[in-house]
Amino acid sequence: MTIYADNAATTRLSDAALQAMIPFLTDNYGNPSSLHSVGQRANEALTAARESVAGSLGAQPREITFTSGGSEADNQAIMTAAALGAKKGKKHIVSTAFEHHAVLHTLNKLQKQGYEITLLDVHENGMVTPEQVAEAIREDTCLVTVMTANNEIGTIQPIKEIAAVCREKKVLCHTDAVQAVGHIPVDVKDLGVDMLSLSGHKFHGPKGVGALYCRRGILLSSLIEGGAQERGKRAGTENIAGIVGMAAALEESVRNLADNMAKMQRVRDRLIEGLGEIEHSVLNGDRAQRLPGNVNYCFEGIEGESILLLLDDKGVCASSGSACTSGSLDPSHVLLAIGRPHEIAHGSLRLSIDETMTLNDADYIIRSVKETVALLRGMSPVWRDLVSGKKEFITK
Repeated sequence: MTIYADNAATTRLSDAALQAMIPFLTDNYGNPSSLHSVGQRANEALTAARESVAGSLGAQPREITFTSGGSEADNQAIMTAAALGAKKGKKHIVSTAFEHHAVLHTLNKLQKQGYEITLLDVHENGMVTPEQVAEAIREDTCLVTVMTANNEIGTIQPIKEIAAVCREKKVLCHTDAVQAVGHIPVDVKDLGVDMLSLSGHKFHGPKGVGALYCRRGILLSSLIEGGAQERGKRAGTENIAGIVGMAAALEESVRNLADNMAKMQRVRDRLIEGLGEIEHSVLNGDRAQRLPGNVNYCFEGIEGESILLLLDDKGVCASSGSACTSGSLDPSHVLLAIGRPHEIAHGSLRLSIDETMTLNDADYIIRSVKETVALLRGMSPVWRDLVSGKKEFITK
């Protein structure tokens, strides 16, 4: 038996996405820039997919640029705002300390180029506030970039209110919505953001394809030079099969959003309650204001990597944080940002579920985690020191 609980890393390709892709991997293999009939059929599919993705987000088709994924979309949005700001002498950017590394590393790059970066502190519940953003914006601020939902602890940020602050102060607002799109309602016009990033493989679409929403009137900077694809803003022959598959997956996710959210919330809450019974454990992120499929716990006295390996032996696939940093021995920057000490941050477990997980699956995960935590603590000299009183517990 295998229970997959790592959907924040990637999701299973949906049947709808696969069926939509197959014709463009076999018979309709044309280049959409070609003028012959085979190429034009591909171009028609590209146009239809752009309209579909735009409709799912409440955008206009011309506001959608297809990319290789969320990281590229984040990079293009931030570099665009930075270039526009520099033309006006504005080289200050506001973000948060627990953004995805696609954002943080891009900001580090800009900092080396003379931009000033302000990273807002994150509250213990994993939230930032519009008031924090308002206080951080200066006369020379060119961009505020805050993720819609955190990829590790699942907290949903008040993006609509943050975007309103940015509009009032005439500052561009970008949000990394990679973990949010397809899982919670996301309408770009309702949110009021200027740019938004998404990635297909987070909502049962294929890997290697994503999109950037950019509000009409903002001139995107190109990251990749070459041909005139994507209105000259993203060179390279379009990944038609991937784009069509992503559009189909997004349509299906949005159509079933209410039912899927309700299913996931029931399972999520069962997991939170069950894992909360483990002594000296702590839930990371706000209890209610979080993604319907996210559960993140720290267990004192053990290492997260050991939990993952033993859970895998029991058929449970999980993670200790972002898949993008799974090779790192450092504790999660997200957990450190919300104030978790290093000793606690090392013992984290992220369970990210989808709509197919059942309450029975959740009960099995709870039993498996309890057994695994008990086994690891029984072998841990740190745990013995804590129990004996040589060291003091950090968690309650």
